Amino acid sequence: MIPSLMPNYARVDVAFEKGEGVYLFDSEGRRYLDFGGGIAVNSLGHCHPHLVEALKSQVETLWHCSNLYRIPGQEKLAQRLVDNTFADSVFFANSGAEAVECGLKMIRKYHDDKGDAGRYRVITCTGGFHGRTLATIAAGGQAKHLSGFDPVVDGFDHVSFGNLNEMRAAIGDETGAILVEPVQGEGGIHTAVPEYLQGLREIADEFGLLLMIDEVQTGVGRTGKFFAHEWTGIVPDIMAIAKGLGGGFPIGACLAVEKVAHALTPGSHGSTFGGNPLAMAASNAVLDVVLADGFLGEVDRLARILWTRTRGLATAYPGIIADVRGAGLMVGLKCTGNLGQFIARAMENGLLLVPAADNVARLLPPLIISEAHIDEALGILEKTCVELGAGLGGEGS
Repeated sequence: MIPSLMPNYARVDVAFEKGEGVYLFDSEGRRYLDFGGGIAVNSLGHCHPHLVEALKSQVETLWHCSNLYRIPGQEKLAQRLVDNTFADSVFFANSGAEAVECGLKMIRKYHDDKGDAGRYRVITCTGGFHGRTLATIAAGGQAKHLSGFDPVVDGFDHVSFGNLNEMRAAIGDETGAILVEPVQGEGGIHTAVPEYLQGLREIADEFGLLLMIDEVQTGVGRTGKFFAHEWTGIVPDIMAIAKGLGGGFPIGACLAVEKVAHALTPGSHGSTFGGNPLAMAASNAVLDVVLADGFLGEVDRLARILWTRTRGLATAYPGIIADVRGAGLMVGLKCTGNLGQFIARAMENGLLLVPAADNVARLLPPLIISEAHIDEALGILEKTCVELGAGLGGEGS
């Protein structure tokens, strides 16, 4: 008999009842250091006082009123995003997939408005991940996500991540845009070098294409800049964001430059729940913290410490950890053995990690971590490596 919850998740048999800062507590009262962060969602950790107060205040006044009317919180958040990014205008949704979908629709509408309706195809990268809707799994192109959902939504061409020659060769008369992640999170923490993203901008300009960046996982401070593409100096035309923007409250947003944003005229796109007052209260509170003087600099400083420590761990236990990848507080440990066993053992030792493709364990801690939390995490990781190494007949060296 099928359970009342659809069986589409392979859940770990633990239930968390309380969160506090960088820690989660299960129903048995056991404490875990959360370096999974709800898959890069809990940017301010759990129950951050400023976020709690903002939501409590909003809950007591207004939850939902629909986008038939003005929502002042939207206007405030949109202006803050415009003031701190390349964008001229913002659309609010409920998730990263919806933000990407908005961008994909915008690409088609932009070219259609110019009289080039045939330019609808988008070039994406193998190993990419852009969401779970029919269009976004087609954009990602990963077989494990597409299996059973034929026919695949048309309109996407895939090239190798990081290869500018393949990107250029894939452009045809129907190509309208390029879509890329600065760091492929789900795909195994593969990071684009600055020259690659800069090259994509040049190619887009040369061929009259739009450049869309998916910063659903990398955005809102995760890499030590407000958005990861800022490290390269490029300016995209469209950007999808979500995850850390709400600090745990569901929200997505699609940002665009003026010439593209004009494509979304009244009635062309919408969302019933997108940008509701609760989401806006949460997101504005997150930005209060993330955009405060010195906050992102501290994220970058701590990320560099985490990188140094994890690389040292890989050097000490090459039989367990083959590589360290990523950017900022988005670190991937490529395991040599069973990934599930590594993550499970770390959890037994009190540390939560997130799996990714290519046998990679992701470290996605809240942006509010301290050096003491890094020390604690590395102590647990070392213990895990020792234990797994002992099971192999040595210490993994």
